[in-house]
Amino acid sequence: MGEVVLAAKITHVPSIWLSIQTGKHHGIRRHAEVGLAEVGRRARERGADTFVVADSHWMNSMSFHINGKARHQGSYASHELPHFIADLEYDYPGCQELAQLIGEEINAGGQKSMVHDVKDLGLEYATLVPMHFMNRDGNPLAVVPVGCNIYSSIDENRRVGEAIARAVLRSDRKVAFLASGSLSHQFPPNEISSQYLDKISNPINEQADRLVLDQWRTGRIAEFLSALPAYNERFTGEAAMADTAMLFGILGWDGYSGHGEQLCDYFPSSGTGQVIVDFPIPDGLKA
Repeated sequence: MGEVVLAAKITHVPSIWLSIQTGKHHGIRRHAEVGLAEVGRRARERGADTFVVADSHWMNSMSFHINGKARHQGSYASHELPHFIADLEYDYPGCQELAQLIGEEINAGGQKSMVHDVKDLGLEYATLVPMHFMNRDGNPLAVVPVGCNIYSSIDENRRVGEAIARAVLRSDRKVAFLASGSLSHQFPPNEISSQYLDKISNPINEQADRLVLDQWRTGRIAEFLSALPAYNERFTGEAAMADTAMLFGILGWDGYSGHGEQLCDYFPSSGTGQVIVDFPIPDGLKA
């Protein structure tokens, strides 16, 4: 029987990639680099053999999609921000068996899903940036990306998270689940966007984000979830907060009693709110 050994909300912003390049931005996201590496260390320490990533940059408009390739290999440039991320080479094993189980369980729960083994289906940077810091050694863990449907509801994504948990329990894998997306996600107008590398778009967004973090750290998860649809709408949730709804679906939704552990300082990046939080795994997800 499989097991979820780690569940975290993580950042993937391109400025983290800039932070490890030579030039004027070198080191600007050092705390996020360290936080992502710590998530990877914890995953290995807890025996993980697979990362399942809810990738908010693999945005789907119909159905729920899982990348079921046996191997993910290529070189990536961001079509959104090619001046931030280019020539990012990657090579990770996949896990076709787990991908198929996730697809089966999503369908069994009444959703529509498809599992893909397509030569030219590459990885997006919401997977690639975290993996660069978490999964770099000579024996990389398997990677299973799950797309985020931008037209799905919070409740649909809750059920997808529950399906992922069921699939893991049916498998023989030890899984680290990553909800790879921001908190508030409002970009500034294009004319002034270059001025916002280290700024939030609106002070009220940061206030809302910090309230969310306080709810997570103090275990007020039911309070957070009751406000999540409104938070998503008013603060421009990334990919409709699909990754976050999946995360709490895996953890048990409003029955979850854990307290999140923040692994890096909250920071703004290009107007958006970013953080890394590790959530303890409830007993029901353990083998």
